[in-house]
Amino acid sequence: MRNPFVSMLITIGLILGKWFETRAHQRALLPSDSIAFGPDLAQSIEFWPAHHTLEETRRAAPLIVFIHGGGWSMGTTENATGHAKIAHFTARGLAFATVGYRLVPDVRVEDQAADLAQALGALFAEADRLGVDRTRVLLMGHSAGAHLAALVGTDPRWLQSAGLSFDAIAGIIAIDGAAYAVGQQIREAPLLLRSLYRQAFGNEPDRQHILSPTSQATAPNVANWMLLYVNRRDGIRQTETLTAALRRAGSTVDLVALPGRGLLGHIASNRRLGDPAWPGTTAVDQWIDRILASRISVPRLAATAKI
Repeated sequence: MRNPFVSMLITIGLILGKWFETRAHQRALLPSDSIAFGPDLAQSIEFWPAHHTLEETRRAAPLIVFIHGGGWSMGTTENATGHAKIAHFTARGLAFATVGYRLVPDVRVEDQAADLAQALGALFAEADRLGVDRTRVLLMGHSAGAHLAALVGTDPRWLQSAGLSFDAIAGIIAIDGAAYAVGQQIREAPLLLRSLYRQAFGNEPDRQHILSPTSQATAPNVANWMLLYVNRRDGIRQTETLTAALRRAGSTVDLVALPGRGLLGHIASNRRLGDPAWPGTTAVDQWIDRILASRISVPRLAATAKI
């Protein structure tokens, strides 16, 4: 069962996130495609095409695949993605997709990682129709979504289950993530939040180890990472631990401290990404440009010129 206090806290976070967007006059953009990748209603992808210049219409677009947060137990693509990032990245010539997945306690975190991998498989299968460049796909996640992105980016079995490998992912952008090292997270989290992590990861050390990206981050992993964090003591510690593990394994990691602290900073790190006035947006744009420049773009098939 969900802890009532934790559920209330996450709900408040989602409501505050909507308030952030209302203040910024950010409006939801209707997706051009909705792709189901499983029988559950949550197993769906919302997709927005890139806004192309004339020259860019001749090339398939890079793709950002976003994984929403919500403590593994709440949140949807509609209420936990953040609208600013959709408008911003599509205007910069990137396609954008946000992935829905089944939630704890109805399923386990293992099932959520499998959902993410299957969603990626579905997007790769649909890439030609969507006008997406399979060689330039980026994962982006916030909070619990950052953990799931990091888990899929360090434990090869998830991508392998969808017929993919680490090379399929050009880079991962993890926004103020949690539970990169599950046991450490449970020990260091504020007391009232520990039930959130125990609900998701249980009490068995072996399972916590398997579901910790830091523990899985022996080579190989996805090659390029950007880890963003706000001023939260346990969040900073989690980010530092994952960074060290990834660098030991040979991955490149860029660390970026974002403005804000605590819950409000955590919410803003997701909702304000895409706002040109927010410093995190510029940092992410520059990182994406650098990572994508190292991958040769592919021609866009004539059959996919219209989306």
